[in-house]
Amino acid sequence: MGLISFILGSDSRQSLKKLNKLALKVEELEPKYQAMSDEELKAQTRVLKERLAKGETLDDIMFDAFAALREASWRVLKMKHFHVQIMGGICLHQGRIAEMRTGEGKTLVSTLPAYLNALTGKGVHIVTVNDYLARRDAEWMGKVHKFMGLTVGVVVPGMDDKQKKEAYACDIVYGTNNELGFDYLRDNLKTSIPAMVQRELNFCIIDEVDSILIDEARTPLIISGRGGESSKLYEDVDKFVRTLHGGFDDDKKDAEKNVAKRKKNASEEDKKAEEHLAEVLKEMEDWDYIIDRKEKSVTITEKGGDKAEKFFGVANISDIENADLNHHIQQALKAHELFKRDEDYIVSNDGEILIVDEFTGRLMHGRRYSDGLHQAIEAKEHVKVRNENKTHATVTFQNYFRLYNKLSGMTGTAKTEEAEFRTIYSLDVVEIPTNKPVQRKDYADMIYSTVEGKKRAIVNEIVERHAKGQPILIGTVTVDKSEEISRLLRRNGIKHNILNAKNHEREAEIVAQAGRYGAVTIATNMAGRGTDILLGGNPEYLAKKRMREEGFDHDMIEVAISYADRQFSEEEQTARDRYAELYKMYKAETDAEKVKVIEAGGLCIIGTERHESRRIDNQLRGRAGRQGDPGVSIFYISLEDDLAKRFGGERIKSIYNVFKLDEDQCLQSKMLSRSIENAQKAIEGRNFGIRKRTLQYDEVMNEQRKTIYGERLKVLKGEDVHEQMLKYIPDYVEKVVRETVNTDAMPEKWDENELNEALKVKVYPEECTFEITREMLERWDYEAAIKRISKEVIKSYEQKIENISRETHGQVDYHQVERNELLRSVDRNWIDHIDAMDQLRKGIGLRGYAQQDPVIAYKQEGYEMFSEMIERVQTTTISRLLKGKIIRIRPGMPIPGARRPMPQAAPAAGLPANSAAAPAAAETAPEKAEAPATAESVPAESTAQSAQAEPQPAPEMPAQPAMPSANAGRAPFGSNLSMRPQEFAPNPTGKQAPLVRDKKKEVGRNDPCPCGSGKKYKDCCYWKDHK
Repeated sequence: MGLISFILGSDSRQSLKKLNKLALKVEELEPKYQAMSDEELKAQTRVLKERLAKGETLDDIMFDAFAALREASWRVLKMKHFHVQIMGGICLHQGRIAEMRTGEGKTLVSTLPAYLNALTGKGVHIVTVNDYLARRDAEWMGKVHKFMGLTVGVVVPGMDDKQKKEAYACDIVYGTNNELGFDYLRDNLKTSIPAMVQRELNFCIIDEVDSILIDEARTPLIISGRGGESSKLYEDVDKFVRTLHGGFDDDKKDAEKNVAKRKKNASEEDKKAEEHLAEVLKEMEDWDYIIDRKEKSVTITEKGGDKAEKFFGVANISDIENADLNHHIQQALKAHELFKRDEDYIVSNDGEILIVDEFTGRLMHGRRYSDGLHQAIEAKEHVKVRNENKTHATVTFQNYFRLYNKLSGMTGTAKTEEAEFRTIYSLDVVEIPTNKPVQRKDYADMIYSTVEGKKRAIVNEIVERHAKGQPILIGTVTVDKSEEISRLLRRNGIKHNILNAKNHEREAEIVAQAGRYGAVTIATNMAGRGTDILLGGNPEYLAKKRMREEGFDHDMIEVAISYADRQFSEEEQTARDRYAELYKMYKAETDAEKVKVIEAGGLCIIGTERHESRRIDNQLRGRAGRQGDPGVSIFYISLEDDLAKRFGGERIKSIYNVFKLDEDQCLQSKMLSRSIENAQKAIEGRNFGIRKRTLQYDEVMNEQRKTIYGERLKVLKGEDVHEQMLKYIPDYVEKVVRETVNTDAMPEKWDENELNEALKVKVYPEECTFEITREMLERWDYEAAIKRISKEVIKSYEQKIENISRETHGQVDYHQVERNELLRSVDRNWIDHIDAMDQLRKGIGLRGYAQQDPVIAYKQEGYEMFSEMIERVQTTTISRLLKGKIIRIRPGMPIPGARRPMPQAAPAAGLPANSAAAPAAAETAPEKAEAPATAESVPAESTAQSAQAEPQPAPEMPAQPAMPSANAGRAPFGSNLSMRPQEFAPNPTGKQAPLVRDKKKEVGRNDPCPCGSGKKYKDCCYWKDHK
């Protein structure tokens, strides 16, 4: 272990040496750019772009780009990048993670690689964890980029597609991980290229990268439409679980151990204790369910199962037909035992269940737990149980961010998760040194036997430090616990601010002033707060607050604090003068206050318990000691805390009993602190394993999604699919023939009347007059029959297209009809496929009982289901094209799809006005018309703000004006989708394993070709093998 640490440490030092040398080269250029006028400095953007156009690389122009942007930052913001910030910028440009402590200016660091990479014209996305930070950074740092002639956009919820498209077209785009991910999904539900908002996913810088790529890795983004009505079963099951009683698995185990221990002793006292414990164990045997703290799961016992059978009137709760009921009971038990109000969620005033982010303490508006859990919580809280949803599109952050050509990130805490970043994202973590040495003192953990003893100690610590004016930041892990500490402080007359999910609107104000003399602030987790705590207070914030109180509006305040080389109006100049006056006043005030705060010991961090993740603890600690300021951090732990309970709290508690310590006595021990840290490592390791396993499953759908979206995009870009449609015809003919006659027999045995009738009803267009005769059947073999029928169908289909063109005077492009029908079929079948894959995944874990690896089974069956879906796409598309009829257009009625401007079609419900569910067009209709469907937007696991209406078999086949075509003779849609199951697995070598062809095995014509080309057998080696 020592050797490995030495090697890794050496590698890290080598990285820092290289970054240091590169940063020095940037600083050497400072005099050159300082000497330039504003106009000369701005012109450097054009100069650098010209150098790229002549063949230089980004690395070649990096030093000049960084030096120019650094000077621009000084002129615009009066902020110049420190040496270590330049190192961080280079690290980000290289596609790595820069670990920089709180207060080291990560927001400013991102401007360097963003400017450099934006010079390519391909765009840069800077991702933040919330809308406030996205807007703030776009406005704040955007001033520098705009000074240098680049465009800056921001993407936040509530924008329409036109606004988003304009934002994404900018050189640098700020946005949240949620909004960028949803826009990707929405784009892949659009039915035309102009309606799409995103462009190529080029370079991405993720702020708080550990929060997004680790903490939220398993959270899927889901766009959903209305599914079935919410079942009354949720409410019935909720009533049932309220009649049950259960307990924790580890409590039972501890009781059993104590009974065994007592039996070894013979004293009277031990016998009485043994009898009591036996009674406790007997009571536990009557439990209806058992809760597993470590796994966060609830299991119904046999007794609980018996009660369920009696309550719901079923014979066996474990039977497959009762699987849905069983699932509802499990989710209801989880809702009652594992999800706590004001801890995991809150209930809003209008009766909505709002999830609380466990890592940031913020409300996650629009997000819903999946798999019926959210409905179970709604039933538990007696609020309206909302409809269940049907997924239309989904992607995880793991897979979305891996779509970027280059990915980088920054955070204050990434080193503890370095293995995961390397394994899943191929990202190295580099610890960037601090600008000034850290002077914060981190005390050993203060460990108490009970929660009550711990709380009293925390209050005493706060009272003592507050008396000397030291600012204190108290970190809690839940909303409920933050309010509990608040109650204790009020009892002791200590004025304080509280920051949690219930009052997050005042976040910036509370955090900005948490460093003032005598300030006491309680916060639920400090990840991604985005605001530095300045000792003595933040003069800029105080000046802006005063201006708002004096009646200046937001825009005028921004003018007042902005850099601009232009003439200002009288009103603007008044605002600028007032801001300068206020800033000077508050700066003097906060500087004087800072001296007092430093004398009091700087910011004091008090952690009220350890979080499951060491990173969250480190984020809290990191709020003190920024830029060389003094500070302290202390964590208080109780052996009754959840973390201690889950990992050996009872064993540690025995030490208290040995030393006969009461609950108000503190025990400081490196061994105990290590035990807590080891518990955290165990949880982190288990969570990493879960995320890694989840990714193996997700990779299957990810490859399928990329394939479908890729093929769909080609069609949207105007690729002529006519040749594909012609290649679908023989497959469809063969399918209908197989369904109608016994193809094992020779054609002479077939019933020509039955076959003619089936082909006429299912295949032949109106133009087809071909009739199969007895003589033909006696003359044909199977292949000849399929070939001849297909030839006649193709001929009549081409005739149909000519007739439509003639009847509409060439104003309707039937090739666009083909594109629209293909897209419609793909979308409808893909939605059903997502649902089918989800059902497969829910049940695949049972394969482990059959000695099968569930992941391998999922890959194999997922591949088979994907192949079947592609076949359905082809079949449904060609059948509608062959049998569709032109709707007669009345005289004077505008022809949708004609080559002239047409009004915008009305959108389906839940869609923005410029992304209707299907394009307006000329229409054809099958014999049985079905009503088109609309669906409202229903958020699912994550915010689904613009759900696509669920495509249904529709009564029209849209046609649009002619579009440029490409690759007219390419293979049919789906012919290159026949990926073998092993291709869905991540391949670290990058090499494709050769496919061994088994000539003995009979290969069907529609099976993937065994040569490994990815084509169907009949489109590849069939004819060569059957010469």
